[in-house]
Amino acid sequence: MTTAVQPPLPERPPLRLRLAPYGGLPRAIDGAWWPHSDDLLTELPHLLAGLPTAWGHISSVTVNGGAWSALPGRILVVNQVVRLTTNATTAAPHTIVLVAPGEGRWDLLVVPPNATEDAAGPLMSAAGAFR
Repeated sequence: MTTAVQPPLPERPPLRLRLAPYGGLPRAIDGAWWPHSDDLLTELPHLLAGLPTAWGHISSVTVNGGAWSALPGRILVVNQVVRLTTNATTAAPHTIVLVAPGEGRWDLLVVPPNATEDAAGPLMSAAGAFR
């Protein structure tokens, strides 16, 4: 019997995430995330895997419904269910809200995937500096 050798899985591009320094006080924006595509089902597991462990298990994610492709109500990420909800408000069209029960809530600015580095760089830096 022979064993087929699987080619290595393609590497994911690096996570483009910039978090504001932890200060214990609530802030309007906790950082910025620049996904590689508008496919949240592909991008979200990579984001959640790159978050600080101190944030705990993210069980709920709210995004602007107009910014992402169609979404189910839940997604399985590393054997844990994450509830996905959409918000159509124009108050924060470019944010993602992450909630971990008993740990907290974090709001990240979402830089559009098609943004150029010249446009995204200042946004990432500014969001990471919010206090």
